[in-house]
Amino acid sequence: MIDLAILKGSSFVVLGLARSGLATVRALTAAGIDCTAWDDNASSRDEAAKAGARIAEPSTIDWSHVTALVISPGIPNRLPQPHPAAVAARAAGKPIICDVELLARAQPEAQFVAITGTNGKSTTTSLIGHILQDAGLRCEVGGNIGRGALDLAPLGEGGIYVLELSSYQLELLQTFRANVAIWLNITPDHIDRHGDLAGYVAAKKNIFARQRIGDCAVIGTDDEPSRAVEREMAARPGIACVPVALDRPVAGGVSYRAGMLIDADGYTVDFSDVPTLPGDHNAQNAACAWATCRWLDVPREWIVNGLKSYGGLPHRQERVAAVGHVVYVNDSKATNADATARALSSYRDIYWILGGQAKEGGVEPLAPWFDRIRHAFLIGEATELFAGQLAGKVPYTRCGDLQSALDAAHALAQREATAPAVVLLSPACASWDQWKSYEHRGDAFRAMARALPGAESLGRAA
Repeated sequence: MIDLAILKGSSFVVLGLARSGLATVRALTAAGIDCTAWDDNASSRDEAAKAGARIAEPSTIDWSHVTALVISPGIPNRLPQPHPAAVAARAAGKPIICDVELLARAQPEAQFVAITGTNGKSTTTSLIGHILQDAGLRCEVGGNIGRGALDLAPLGEGGIYVLELSSYQLELLQTFRANVAIWLNITPDHIDRHGDLAGYVAAKKNIFARQRIGDCAVIGTDDEPSRAVEREMAARPGIACVPVALDRPVAGGVSYRAGMLIDADGYTVDFSDVPTLPGDHNAQNAACAWATCRWLDVPREWIVNGLKSYGGLPHRQERVAAVGHVVYVNDSKATNADATARALSSYRDIYWILGGQAKEGGVEPLAPWFDRIRHAFLIGEATELFAGQLAGKVPYTRCGDLQSALDAAHALAQREATAPAVVLLSPACASWDQWKSYEHRGDAFRAMARALPGAESLGRAA
């Protein structure tokens, strides 16, 4: 837990008491700091009360004595409709921040590596953390992945925090400075929260806002908004701007071409034998991790070892089982078409399980990869929508639920496959029609796949 004694004498309101909110409450109360908390969920309020917080509905709070509102990033503070507590705090002239801001204030001597982008954040964050820890550096990984920022261990001088940061978190930062800021990519997302693509990009760009001379910006340049950001950052004096690109060389940067990672000085790494990072998108993630770790002076050999020993993340193209020629892949984290495209582009001879609560556009954007799909197996609320979008393009079967889909996909793949093939759960949908979360869905798929007759378990233990 982070010691927040530096904030003694302050008073905070904490709104939203999930993982990061409860960690914030515990850190504040442990430091003897006045803390008022609220969540619509009664059991969460009870947990905060047990930790020593005062519980009060936001409309009853006297904001004149409050230092700041610490809001869960998932709660709107401006668009589409601000939470009443955010309205009250803003009316009283009080800052609205998140737990990452408190971490930065409490650990000013540590270094911060911050990662953002529309896709790939969690993998890149986890990969960088793995390489740094494998190299023996004092490092903690958190933010929008894993543990809440204030649940991390205090590191002080010489320590490195590796933080995944969403646009929701970035717009709530005031003093946080990224020593290394990593920008992976941008595609339209969270438009309801940011108004339009420009608002989304502006929120993301806050990752660079307080960088100083001697800091580093690592920027993926495979989409036009990101190229514009790279040009802007390259013009800032004193900041090392490292571009990353796929299939083309970049001056002073890192590229991925023909299965090789290529450093600015021509040093190459064979990326073909890293099975936990399939696909070009993961090559980009690895290239950004490489650039970051080199800037942090990690020897190349150690980075190579870290890449090859990386175990991957659960629910992100996670190889969970194999039966004969067929590998069973859990990509439950793919809750939209863009994420599923990354999985489909990584394999051939795919037996695809998809469906759930559909997102806007459904699977029509995935047409460029339909020739890779041997058969689709439809589940959940999106079944009829996806059946209509796949009709005449991809053979499909309506299956209803995940177990039925896996059984059907397994039977067909085992009957047909004479060469390597995959049964891929990549739903392109939210999970809430049949599951509590994408993790719940992915955990179930992993267990089901490993229970298949003759299955060999792959990857980490459940």
